[in-house]
Amino acid sequence: MKRHFLRLGDCTKTELEVLLARAAQLKAERKAGKTHTTLAGKTLALVFEKASTRTRVSFEAAMGQLGGQVITLTAEGSQIARGEPPQDTARVLARYVDIIMLRTFGDDRLRTFASASTVPVINGLSDGAHPVQLLADLQTVQENFGTLHDRVIAFVGDGKSNMAQSWIEAAGIFGFQLHIAAPDGYAPHANASVGNITVTHDAREAVKNADVINTDVWTSMGQEAESKKRLEAFRGYSVDAALLAAAPKKAIVLHCLPAHRGEEISEEALEGAQSRVFDQAENRLHAQKALLELLLVGGTRAASL
Repeated sequence: MKRHFLRLGDCTKTELEVLLARAAQLKAERKAGKTHTTLAGKTLALVFEKASTRTRVSFEAAMGQLGGQVITLTAEGSQIARGEPPQDTARVLARYVDIIMLRTFGDDRLRTFASASTVPVINGLSDGAHPVQLLADLQTVQENFGTLHDRVIAFVGDGKSNMAQSWIEAAGIFGFQLHIAAPDGYAPHANASVGNITVTHDAREAVKNADVINTDVWTSMGQEAESKKRLEAFRGYSVDAALLAAAPKKAIVLHCLPAHRGEEISEEALEGAQSRVFDQAENRLHAQKALLELLLVGGTRAASL
């Protein structure tokens, strides 16, 4: 049966827990030299309307390592650049492939594409969410702390960004404490502290009890015209030595990359002992393998193959 992954909430908590366990298993087995053919004969189409490094390479590698094949389309190299409607692209691709990943701008475009597709669609990033990145982030937290239960996660930066929105969704699913520090005007759309989610303008307050400190670029793709304004607004919200000094020594640092060193994160924090940024980037590969298996053959069945 067709199912999409446009948000974390498209999976149940139990499904996400099974998926993360499978991702950890796949990572360990790859390091041990074990190969898999769970998706042999399956084809994934990658559709990019936004530039990509990690999303493209990790999905291409993931599908290949599971025995499947990949077709990659960029907007410039397809009829998308000439204005073909997303529903037309979706309906045609769905007749050629078994699953599609779309990286796009507006969530309305993502939903239109998914509603027209007769095969599963994965959100590879949209303005409102980045769920495949969150899978890797959650896997990284589990690697370092064993569990998501009772964790304190801090997000420092743009509280309206797709990363912040996906962390908010994850906190609602898993129940961990989420502290968001954002300047005035950049707090989450709800702009209120609710339950296990706290919003503040004080970055030091957000990280003081944190197990995990997250950040992301201050200016995302499509916001380049706001760059100067944002640099000024986010002054004081950099994850650097001063901010880490306000956090527990056990805290790890995450960044979904690419990083602007000297802006949202310092060189010292990115390359320091607390950084798990490149483990986090690697985990895109393994978490997405588990996601592809879940959508195409079922997570528990894949684990037994």
